[in-house]
Amino acid sequence: MVKAGLKNAASLIFGGEMGLSMLLRAAVFCACVMGAGAALAEELGPEQARAFVVGKLFAYTCFDGTAGMGRILADGSVIGTIRPGGRGETRFAALPPGTLRVEGSSVCAHLSGLPLEPCFRIQKIDYRSFRGSISGFGFAYCDFQQHNARAQMITHSAAPESATATRRPSPIATLRPAIED
Repeated sequence: MVKAGLKNAASLIFGGEMGLSMLLRAAVFCACVMGAGAALAEELGPEQARAFVVGKLFAYTCFDGTAGMGRILADGSVIGTIRPGGRGETRFAALPPGTLRVEGSSVCAHLSGLPLEPCFRIQKIDYRSFRGSISGFGFAYCDFQQHNARAQMITHSAAPESATATRRPSPIATLRPAIED
């Protein structure tokens, strides 16, 4: 009697025997897809991370909504912008040389006034992006996309040559008046 009741309850919750089988298949499929996604991300060691990141401009978004753009320089300094929590104004930020350091097999941040030095796990997603997370806290991460302003200017300024040649700026928009005497 109890066994029949449990079977009926399971049938209601999971949609019958066929539903339970389908749910199991879906769970296995999701596990495989998630495993394949994790396998695609390449873990970078400190020297690989340095070669991939240093000197390049990256736009970033973090798990808490924080966003911005920045560049890590060869001396371990950082310069860029930050918009905490994704709200409010974007602010300029700069961290001094030696802020990011290689500590053994990790990249760590040395921030004066902080009682500990957080170290980071760096996973290369593709040739233009990576994910940085605090070691041991996989939920605390930022996704970084390489930003190449020159390439974007070239691709976005693909206006036809004839249209730009015939268009003359309005006198109001001219910063310096032309001398025609």
